[in-house]
Amino acid sequence: MAFNSAQYEAVTAKLSTGMQDLSGKLNQVGPKAESTANHWYVPDVVADALIWAANKLIDLGSWVLNKITELLEGVADPGAMFFYAMDWQSHVRSPASSVAGDVAPEALVAPKHWSGDAATAYTTSVKGQPTAATQIETSADKIAAALNICAIAGLAFYVALGVILIKFITATIAAIAALGSVVFSWAGAALIVEEAGVNTALIITAVTTLVAVLGAQGQQMAIIEGEAVDNSAFPGGHWPDALA
Repeated sequence: MAFNSAQYEAVTAKLSTGMQDLSGKLNQVGPKAESTANHWYVPDVVADALIWAANKLIDLGSWVLNKITELLEGVADPGAMFFYAMDWQSHVRSPASSVAGDVAPEALVAPKHWSGDAATAYTTSVKGQPTAATQIETSADKIAAALNICAIAGLAFYVALGVILIKFITATIAAIAALGSVVFSWAGAALIVEEAGVNTALIITAVTTLVAVLGAQGQQMAIIEGEAVDNSAFPGGHWPDALA
């Protein structure tokens, strides 16, 4: 799966409208159950099941709304990560690659027409330059890759949230219809709550999957940080001295 900006924008828009839809549907649950339960011909056992199922559905729906609202606080992150991944490639990796090629010993023009102690000193002094530039190129490529993986994982996560939200809205619509039925039963109440509970579990699974991916990329960033202070490429933590 690759990061798709158009899909990302569509998903965020659908999540926003979906949240509004679910909130509106949940507001109908209580009144619908009470209206049906208050009919004179509805047995107490059915009325109790109606109210119990409605309250459970409202509780679960409120949890879903609150949890998705909380998770949407990071909805801009996948887009930002994708942008920065491209930025690292074009503004860091590419220039570093050019520097590495330009200062490579075989690319130096002067030593081809120049010999002696001065030429030797010059060639020796720039020997560390391509190594350092190549290290920057490699690290920038790894950072861009890690950011891109996080962006893709974030997009997949919000796509999953959108699917879960639609499932819950569909389940809520079906529940509202069931709550208006005079043949409602405790078995029907249990089915409504079970379906709602499945969707809450799916959210937890999606979060767990995302955390695992981000954790792996966090470990990769720790490795890159170590490369940035590698003395073989950056003596003393600095760019190699080029003085001859």
